[in-house]
Amino acid sequence: MMQRFFDLLVQFVQQGVAAIFRFVQFVWIWSVGQITTLLQAPWHEWTFPKRAALVGIIIVVGYVLYWVYRDLWAAGQSIMSAFGTLLSVLVRTLPRVLIAGLIALGGVWVLNNVDFSRIRLPEYRGDNANGR
Repeated sequence: MMQRFFDLLVQFVQQGVAAIFRFVQFVWIWSVGQITTLLQAPWHEWTFPKRAALVGIIIVVGYVLYWVYRDLWAAGQSIMSAFGTLLSVLVRTLPRVLIAGLIALGGVWVLNNVDFSRIRLPEYRGDNANGR
């Protein structure tokens, strides 16, 4: 029951992340297409005011892309730092996970190989009639 819950939770998270990445991919592809269209404009046939406007638009697009680059660079650094932290924690907790697995293995061995019917527990006499 618990395994099924975790499987459904993981599947839900995977689908959510996939949907986010599909949307991001759509926006990036659309934006790159618009920028490509802008750069392929027949500017050599345009008058000077149109060329000046094109240069202004290219400068603004470049400025916005510079901030995109900075944000992506910072996010990449954060991701690398988080990944390093994750690896460190995985390695640091490995001995405890190994101990837990060995305890479980020993417990299963005891449950499968020890005959508990032969073990006699001390009997408790509840006769306090003498006041003892």
